[in-house]
Amino acid sequence: MKAAEFKDWIKSIERMSHSQRDKLRERLERKAGADTIIELIEQRQNDERICPYCQGTELYRWGKASELQRYRCRHCNRTFNALTGTALARIRHKDKWFDYEQAMVQGVSVRKAAVSCGVTKNTSFKWRHRFLRVPAIHQSNKMNGIVEADEMYFLESFKGQHHLPRAARKRGGKAAKRGTSKEQNTVLVIRDRHGETDDRILRDTSAEQIGTVLSLC
Repeated sequence: MKAAEFKDWIKSIERMSHSQRDKLRERLERKAGADTIIELIEQRQNDERICPYCQGTELYRWGKASELQRYRCRHCNRTFNALTGTALARIRHKDKWFDYEQAMVQGVSVRKAAVSCGVTKNTSFKWRHRFLRVPAIHQSNKMNGIVEADEMYFLESFKGQHHLPRAARKRGGKAAKRGTSKEQNTVLVIRDRHGETDDRILRDTSAEQIGTVLSLC
């Protein structure tokens, strides 16, 4: 927008009603949230700017798409942005991502999260599984110094799958047996004093299996 157009637009605010100003304020807050999301995404791309298709590093800018900087690889001639090949690729409404993340932290249902964020139930379902894939894919492999590890046990879950090998449970359910059993998955959580965190599913809790997992971190 040119300076003269912006000046005229600012003057028009004085003629707006209270409801119009409220709508404008809401829209600007949403845009600010989207800008923050885009800034974080672009920052990640600047740290790891490589082609996701051929791992090439000779890139040049190729316009923008969905407000994200797009690049073209000189080696394979394919275009991409910071989200290409990630769990968050092709997800819209970036201005609502922070709100949805908070809904997930609070543990609300898919339907309630959809209502609070103003998206459809199907979109809420897709976002939840896409967001959960991010920490599962991106694990830290830079453990340094003193490292602490502890195991956690979770009931095996098939949430989001259409064909279950057992009867469906409601609200997580309970294990049929007390203590640990094959109904549970064992997860080893590893964290160093610098805040780097990793987690791995264990086949069993033997010293050999734990040692193998720790050697990968």
